[in-house]
Amino acid sequence: MNLENSILDGKKHIHFIGIGGSGMYPLAQILHAQGYYLTGSDNNPTDTLEKVKEMGIPVFLGQRSENIEGADLIVHTAAIMSDNPELIAAKASGVPVLERSELLGILSTYFKNAICVSGTHGKTTTSAMLTQIMMDADTDPTVVIGGKLKSIDGSGRIGKSEHMVCEACEFVDTFLKLSPDIALILNIDEDHMDYFKNMDNLIASFNKFASSATKCIVFNGDDENSHKAVDGIDKTKYTFGFSDTNDFYPTNIVKQQGVHTTFDLMHKGQFLTSIDLFVPGTHNILNAVSACACAYISGVSADKLNIGMKNFKGAGRRFEVLYHKNDITVVDDYAHHPAEIKVTLEAGKSMNFKRVIAVHQPFTYSRTARLLDDFAKVLQIADIVVLSEIMGSREKNTIGIYTKDLAEKIPNCVWYPEFDEISDYVVSIAQPGDLIITLGCGDVNKCAHMIIDKLEK
Repeated sequence: MNLENSILDGKKHIHFIGIGGSGMYPLAQILHAQGYYLTGSDNNPTDTLEKVKEMGIPVFLGQRSENIEGADLIVHTAAIMSDNPELIAAKASGVPVLERSELLGILSTYFKNAICVSGTHGKTTTSAMLTQIMMDADTDPTVVIGGKLKSIDGSGRIGKSEHMVCEACEFVDTFLKLSPDIALILNIDEDHMDYFKNMDNLIASFNKFASSATKCIVFNGDDENSHKAVDGIDKTKYTFGFSDTNDFYPTNIVKQQGVHTTFDLMHKGQFLTSIDLFVPGTHNILNAVSACACAYISGVSADKLNIGMKNFKGAGRRFEVLYHKNDITVVDDYAHHPAEIKVTLEAGKSMNFKRVIAVHQPFTYSRTARLLDDFAKVLQIADIVVLSEIMGSREKNTIGIYTKDLAEKIPNCVWYPEFDEISDYVVSIAQPGDLIITLGCGDVNKCAHMIIDKLEK
């Protein structure tokens, strides 16, 4: 990896506004390992922020104009509002200012094999699987993913090879800033319509992303929208899926005890290797096939693919088991789209629990309103549904949509405005044999830990 002749060349002090964000942390890890002096700020204390501090990076709690003093490059997250005093000071300072995705895009150009993992669902899990495979095959990749992976103690690592594994998010077209050598498209589903407006625009963005690949495109051959996205692109293409018409596909799928599944990985009708999968859900078989395909195309021999897959036990907040005691299990999952909630709850229901109790935090008013009936349908897969208030995030509730509108469509559903009330209710009804699963991409994981604390007491 060579950082010369770029905006980073000659820079010594880089300041991160919002350094505790899951997307900022791995970039800080990479640049810190390269020897840059870093400082950062954030508004809320988090586990990630503690990790940043443990690296020896000075962190300011609260965002103020004086925090940027001495920096010769300033990086901020997309979540930082334009009226943020620290961002205003940064833009007035004359020092170069980059949004996080711009910095990630620059970093992706310095690798000969940047594998960029895109798709509406499964990006983080697949990126984490691919990371584990590449690491255990001794390829020493640099990694930037959207969730935590225990084996790298975070969401990023610095490697010394030509390989990079990078999660590529389509939200506001951030993935178009990347320079993929291998562009992986897992699936394309209706999401972020507050930005894209319609499916044609979303598919067009994936087309631009795939077109930027320098080596090849790997895409879901069973997904109609993915086919549309790569149509007309004159690049080497590989397909993956369940159908044997794909280049890479699984056969002899056998569900073993617990979360263990085995299958044979096939390539153009030929057996490559047997795979052991230790995360639940049919969707994760497909994620594993795509990760193995990208590793194999990158030069990892077939006999080494399963070393990493055997060691992969999931990414943070992806069906993450947080607690198992007195025959009650608490799991946290990032699922925030109906398709994701569906496969996650189906995975839970397939695991011989007596009941599945789903605690869901709807995320953004526009998504909740647009997909209201879809959310109502998939949440009913659970035996009991508990809802929190909608987390508006970047939006104001101009639509007039409320949690009660969703709750009314789900039989026997209850909702509470505060996590404290939700955790009290869940603990009061919890029985041996129950799976309690918190669902959402906001801060509903805090509710999971509150439930655990109360179960312990």
